[in-house]
Amino acid sequence: MAKIEDYNFEGKKAIVRVDFNVPLDENGNITDDTRIRGALPTLKKILDDGGSLILMSHMGKPKGKVNAKLSLSQIKDAVAKALGRDVKFAPDCMKAQEAAKELKPGEVLLLENLRFYPEEEGKPVGIDKADPGYDAAKKEMKERQKEFAKVLASYADVYVNDAFGTAHRRHASTAVIADYFDQQDKMLGFLMEKEVAAVDKIMKDIKRPFTAIMGGSKVSTKIGIIENLMDKVDNLILCGGMTFTFAKARGGKIGNSIVENDKLQLALDIIKLAEEKGVKLVLGTDCVAADAFSNDANTQVCSVMDIPEGWEGMDAGPDSILAFREAILPAKTILWNGPAGVFEFDKFTAGSKAIADAIVEATQNGAFSLVGGGDSVACINKFGLADSVSYVSTGGGALLEAIEGKTLPGVAAIGE
Repeated sequence: MAKIEDYNFEGKKAIVRVDFNVPLDENGNITDDTRIRGALPTLKKILDDGGSLILMSHMGKPKGKVNAKLSLSQIKDAVAKALGRDVKFAPDCMKAQEAAKELKPGEVLLLENLRFYPEEEGKPVGIDKADPGYDAAKKEMKERQKEFAKVLASYADVYVNDAFGTAHRRHASTAVIADYFDQQDKMLGFLMEKEVAAVDKIMKDIKRPFTAIMGGSKVSTKIGIIENLMDKVDNLILCGGMTFTFAKARGGKIGNSIVENDKLQLALDIIKLAEEKGVKLVLGTDCVAADAFSNDANTQVCSVMDIPEGWEGMDAGPDSILAFREAILPAKTILWNGPAGVFEFDKFTAGSKAIADAIVEATQNGAFSLVGGGDSVACINKFGLADSVSYVSTGGGALLEAIEGKTLPGVAAIGE
């Protein structure tokens, strides 16, 4: 695999898949430019070498149709400011041949939202999977996707993928395009390299004890990760809303707490699997319950097995927090995905904050800590502790699929 640090971009046009799917307010202003800043090392390396940049990204889910509210033209000035130079804009990503051809060393061209074309995602439009013509439509779309990727590839001499957030999708710009470049002219960007290295460290270079913290509301969305981690971790903390599915499965009364009634047996199976694998499973024993889903609600601390009717668990309780800390502090490898409570409400941040603080403390004592998945990243940023852990991943779904042990198309397409 070609390495970006070893590649000389002088006189080359580089088409770079970035993840500039940044949040915008109602006036089209960027509210968080983390993703733009994250791509800068890769982009500046290319420009400093004397190369030119063609940037491509998606924004939102326009479903193959032009949507002015999701136009990348809204972020052009912010990208220019971050790079410290002018950025040209191509209003149609499929009609940028002349703009790309005229690009001089040191110049930057931003393409319009790739997902304005259904070919980017490669999914048939206007036909249901149950329709008898679906397979034929899918096959036709795959051919169109190849042509779409071929046009994008024609703009440049070299392809760089620096969008870990979409690495789990086999889209035209994240995987298919790589087929049109020689092995020595396609590579991962610096951000992608860091993400892949962080995942490898968690999954392949484990220093023990290894503690994983899985939070969030549903067991069902985390089952693949939980099962894969059972062969790797020493301690597994399961917290957040899924706590109450486990409590009910064990015969608890959970009041109005969130629960997956069709996953009660699955919860019991996970408890049994942990016993069989010798994994210490840490489940919340108490919680902060509220009489309404509101920051202004009345609260009380109660056992997760005995929550009064009309009340719902909103955060981890003090005994649970102590148990979480005991599992985290001695760890030398730590993975955190998902909060311990409804951290969006300041009244229910204690559990998540305690986890974050314990991870920071363990990191200071030599642990490698990886925080990833949308809500965990929002948590660590809310508490101002992102710089105090080893690595904060930019990829939500991509990180989770990597931890599940799945191959990421965006990485595999670059080759070994």
